[in-house]
Amino acid sequence: MHKSERLFQLVNYLRSRRLAVSADTLAQAFNVSVRTIYRDIQDLQSSGVSIVGEPGVGYMLSNADLPPLMFTLPELQTLLLGSKMVSQWTDPLFCEHAASALRKIEAVIPAPMKQALDDFPIMVARFGFDEQSKASIQIVRQAIELKQRVLLTYCDAKNESSQREIEPLGMVFWGGKWTLLAFCCLRNDYREFRIDRMQNAQLLEQPFVTTSTKSMNHYVELVRARYRDECQN
Repeated sequence: MHKSERLFQLVNYLRSRRLAVSADTLAQAFNVSVRTIYRDIQDLQSSGVSIVGEPGVGYMLSNADLPPLMFTLPELQTLLLGSKMVSQWTDPLFCEHAASALRKIEAVIPAPMKQALDDFPIMVARFGFDEQSKASIQIVRQAIELKQRVLLTYCDAKNESSQREIEPLGMVFWGGKWTLLAFCCLRNDYREFRIDRMQNAQLLEQPFVTTSTKSMNHYVELVRARYRDECQN
């Protein structure tokens, strides 16, 4: 176990105990020497973690400064990776939310954990996700949340453009590409629209209502049923 991971686990261990824990007990729990535990406690205290106690007595977290939750290092790395994906593959508003969440997490984790996150060696490429696509995503997300129609120009695979008024129901990410599932008022049926082929998307004031036969879940059920039929035939 790396030191940064051990420090995190040590905080979690103390957090789960209401009474002071001796250095001997901690050393046995983490399979290290008592001297290593003393050094770890000092490192955590220096980084701002409120650990009270002394050698020969034991250690515990101060309830007054106890963080509301703690993560393991792999959990933090997973959250960081997810935040990077959101930053590159969604709209500016989601990017702000992701950055805000990370700042809140960084405010309650020990300094060694922050350094471990800074050294996280995984990057996320944008895959040509342009500003127009980001703007389109933000508009259709708002439309899905508010249940309002969207007017847009769509360029299909044949490079033919048409104006569509749609009722956005949900979005699917395919690894580099977003697809919007919507009810198309022109076709009077479900249609899928690639976000990167949308232009001039506008949020309309006209609301719509989802039903048991017009929703994201209903569309998914239809697709699954069609797939099962194709497999059986």
